[in-house]
Amino acid sequence: MINIDFLTLKAFLIENIDFLIGSRLQKIQQPTRRDFILSLRNRGESKKLYININPQIYHIAFMSKQNEERRSISIPSKPPMFCMLLRKYLEGAFITDALTIENERILELHFDTYDELSQKRFLCLTIELMGKHSNVILYDKETSIIIGCAHNVGSEKSRYRELQGGYKYIYPPKQEFKLSNELHNQFLGLSEEKINYYLNTNRFSPASNKSSYTLFKELLPDSIEESSINNMLDNYYSKIQESINLKNEKSKLEEIINLKYKKIKNSIMQISQLLRKRDNTEKYKLYGDLLTANLYQKCDYKEIIEVFDYIHNENITINLDKTKTLNENAQRYYKLYTKSKNTKIKSEEMLSNLNIEKEYYENILYSIKTAERLVDLEDIKTELGITTIKPQKQNKPIVEKININGFDVYIGKNNKQNDYIVSKLAKDNDLWFHTRLCAGSHVLLKTNGIEPDENLIFECCKLARKFSSAAQPSKVGVIYTKAKYLQKPPSTPLGYVTYKNEKEILV
Repeated sequence: MINIDFLTLKAFLIENIDFLIGSRLQKIQQPTRRDFILSLRNRGESKKLYININPQIYHIAFMSKQNEERRSISIPSKPPMFCMLLRKYLEGAFITDALTIENERILELHFDTYDELSQKRFLCLTIELMGKHSNVILYDKETSIIIGCAHNVGSEKSRYRELQGGYKYIYPPKQEFKLSNELHNQFLGLSEEKINYYLNTNRFSPASNKSSYTLFKELLPDSIEESSINNMLDNYYSKIQESINLKNEKSKLEEIINLKYKKIKNSIMQISQLLRKRDNTEKYKLYGDLLTANLYQKCDYKEIIEVFDYIHNENITINLDKTKTLNENAQRYYKLYTKSKNTKIKSEEMLSNLNIEKEYYENILYSIKTAERLVDLEDIKTELGITTIKPQKQNKPIVEKININGFDVYIGKNNKQNDYIVSKLAKDNDLWFHTRLCAGSHVLLKTNGIEPDENLIFECCKLARKFSSAAQPSKVGVIYTKAKYLQKPPSTPLGYVTYKNEKEILV
């Protein structure tokens, strides 16, 4: 990942200086401890200046609406203390100047404002983009006294520079100017004269490729020119931020689901073991039948009886209750048989429900693993009832659709989409595909009344195989059947179906 250096920050300021100076700070928001949004307006145009001081992805950019969504920004109902302090001093103020400190990754925004006594004050909002030392600091320009910081720095953290309210603001110790590793690599092989030209020029040609960006397009092979430095920074860092957020959200969700999944697996194992160990249903019935067949022996009030087991063709000994007659012992075993049979039926029903739930959570885990956007995870969280964000109203889920030889094929990426495919999109003669015995997407082939050929069916089977949790490489059975043979049993989880008249193809 590329870290912002002084040259990039300087280029950003040169590009946006005309908008910054004279702009009015309309709103200040602080989504987290480490990012800020300053809503600025100038010349009839409004922009959101996004400041991130996270040590992993520290940067600054005017944020587009699309990239705001990619960053998955959520504004807390109660703003942090530092945000309230910034609002008190800066909201409604105008930016009178903006500058960078030579060879430092520091951007200063100067404000003219008024205090409670209507006396003019000159304040400075300093944005320091310096890795783990990144910070946002508000101080009085005339006295250099700090009003507040995003992160206070005490003497235990720094012997040279304490940052907190009431202390004097000083710049960090001067260091030798260093380029970012990425820009340094781009300058490799160039003459000192050429490097100095790039460092001192104010003419930039921003460009980027899949993993990198540059201020000078000619230095980055196979790059695409960007419309502006701001767009380059906004697009690059929002993509990284989305990737980090996606990874973190996946980990949190997987932890929650794995706990539930483990609990269900343990329940299934325990019930299965109890069934195997305590399933005496047929034995009790056999004992009742054998005692009834041997009533003629007049073995009342005895502890045991030896009888011939005509099922297994051998003599066996049956324990009796010596306080009961032989007939009463026979009835006792019939009661035990009935009780054992009912327990077995209930246990098997419980096992069936647990296996459905287990399959459901396997699909959830698969959906989490394959999710490519944060909105996909929000669908899963909404489904599980663990979201803190009020779900937006949607007419229908967005399901991936591809075309194979003129036929539309739909692929569900989560239970919500799978359910929509089966309940809304599928018609009786459409074909439904799914991997056997493993989690995966529901794949639907819209036939439109036309009988698909074997090649088309096999292509759909390959899609079902591709979008499944089956290990690579291995042969996997893919089942398919007509949509009219699908059924959603009552009280079953979202996306669960039963099927019949299926065929299977090994892929």
